[in-house]
Amino acid sequence: MLSQSHILPTTPMGANLVNGGATFRAWAPRATAVYVNGIFLGAPKTGQTSDLLMAQDVRGYWTGFLPGAGDGDLYHFWVVGAGSSGYKRDPYAREMAGDSRFPTCSCLIRSSTAYPWHDAAFVTPDFSNMIVYQLHVGTYAPMAPGVASTFLDVIGKIEYLVALGVNVLQPLPIDELETDPSMGYNGADYFSPDFPYVVSGPAALSGYLATINRLLAAKGFPPLALEDIAPGPAQLKAMVDLCHLYGIAVVFDVVYNHAGGFQGDDQSLYFWDRAANTSDNNQSLYFTGQGLAGGLSFALWNNDVREFIINSARYYVTEFHVDGFRYDEISALLSMNEGSGWSFCSSLTDTLRFLKPRLLQNAEYWPSEYRAPRSSLVAPTNSGGTGFDVLQHDGLRMAIRAAVAQASEGQNASVDFDAVATSLAAPDLPHAWQAVTCIENHDVVEAGRDPRIPALADGLNPRSWYARSRSRFATGVLLTAPGIPQLFMGQEFLAANPWNCDPRDSAHLIGWQGLETGSDQAMVDHLRFTQDLIRLRWNQPALRGEQVNPFHVHNQNRVMAFHRWLPGAGNDVIVVATLAETTWYNYTIGFPYPGPWLEVFNSDVYDHWVNPLVAGNGGGISASGGPLEGFPASANVVIPANGVVVFARSA
Repeated sequence: MLSQSHILPTTPMGANLVNGGATFRAWAPRATAVYVNGIFLGAPKTGQTSDLLMAQDVRGYWTGFLPGAGDGDLYHFWVVGAGSSGYKRDPYAREMAGDSRFPTCSCLIRSSTAYPWHDAAFVTPDFSNMIVYQLHVGTYAPMAPGVASTFLDVIGKIEYLVALGVNVLQPLPIDELETDPSMGYNGADYFSPDFPYVVSGPAALSGYLATINRLLAAKGFPPLALEDIAPGPAQLKAMVDLCHLYGIAVVFDVVYNHAGGFQGDDQSLYFWDRAANTSDNNQSLYFTGQGLAGGLSFALWNNDVREFIINSARYYVTEFHVDGFRYDEISALLSMNEGSGWSFCSSLTDTLRFLKPRLLQNAEYWPSEYRAPRSSLVAPTNSGGTGFDVLQHDGLRMAIRAAVAQASEGQNASVDFDAVATSLAAPDLPHAWQAVTCIENHDVVEAGRDPRIPALADGLNPRSWYARSRSRFATGVLLTAPGIPQLFMGQEFLAANPWNCDPRDSAHLIGWQGLETGSDQAMVDHLRFTQDLIRLRWNQPALRGEQVNPFHVHNQNRVMAFHRWLPGAGNDVIVVATLAETTWYNYTIGFPYPGPWLEVFNSDVYDHWVNPLVAGNGGGISASGGPLEGFPASANVVIPANGVVVFARSA
């Protein structure tokens, strides 16, 4: 029977294993009774009997210790309130069971320490050195038609990601979602991994275990056993762990501005303590009457609700070793919580920075939706800011996409290179690395919205020379500009189909077959292009620095050149990019130093690799011309049509 043994003021929320059983703690301030029901030691314990009744404290928290409860046991809370009585899922449950379909499933007791981590030596990269790869777990690497891929399938792509050169993996939200399939932004349970991303059963797990153990052995670690990866949380931990062993940080995408709408989900957070329902939602324990995208805004004025959300983030840091968060629509959170949103954000960022100082805290924030300037969002909390480290920034994305779309209208169309040049560095942030930039992301290229870059570049044929070369231009500018560049899955190999989160929609999935079989040469060539461009960013420190000077912008010629450098270091780089449809020969631009400059990158090489007709500079140029464009020297260069060339100062 339940007792108060092992119950302390510090007893954590949810179900937690201790010596001899498990403690339970739940928040239900208006409930008249809360019971623990489930199957423990193989025997059902159900009903509303005194031996299963939890004890309530003055703050409305209910606690109890159940001897004999163990890892993997099923449980529910039965809550009696003024509005109704019935089962509720534990908001802090580490995993939902597959004994019945969500949302009527049971919760599972899971150990917080069972997974054997191997990542003690991993250090989160400096923000200025990050390249982010965004993916949706369920559609990234399906092993069977129409079946969602899983955390373990992502592990199978780690070597691919290492070869690509990215060092931050950012999956779309992975916690339990209200619907299946889902993009991830209608969360239902904030501590348990989503059902479709978990593999069940020894037979299905064995193949994945072989891959995991091969990756571990390559790094000098002993193998895991099936039981180590059987629980859903362990599979997510294994994904993070293996990423860390291979030099890749993991950033979780989290949604704290709203949760799902909970239609038909009587066991959800909504009226957790089963108060009487009202039409204006004001009796909801966790939510306000305001909403976003069909969901409900958290009641951030309530300290217990704030604690729930912050505990979710703490949980991912402490139990899953995550390296950061991408916070969805903080601008919406602030606008729906005028009196409490700012202080919530400050508490959130301060708490997590104390836990893990190198944690990346990336806010999606649009000033059009909230009055505060971007700079205040990245200001320290002790100076009145919200304390985020970086922000999603749309300036460069919008400018590059607009330029590519304009170029697709033909050689005589006007292309706005001024907009691209002025967006190379975010003008409204203190540091260039505080802008997370992209040209594609899950929102932009979702089916029914905007096209992916190859289709934007050529709406009739996303494999044409125009599509290939303009796509190289777009990614070339992104990866040589300041900021933290972010790629969306498939962008690196010229994926052209709009994206859908439903793995059954084969017309809108990224396609690996042409790449893996080599049957689509354009995909193979573009992947090599992206890999080498990322290597260029690693090999040229100035490309990861803050300084940028777009010194040459010519809209009529469709040419732009910008200077990247590290003050006092001598690592100067000149990037020249064009959307002209014919090659420029003997095009004169300025150079910051006279003498030899190496041609360290030329995008034209990658068209039909190795391009026998490449238009280039023979490996280098000599800046022997007179002063130009504020520089002491100049040179005539070759700029391939729709191309990007990069020059580095010769040692």
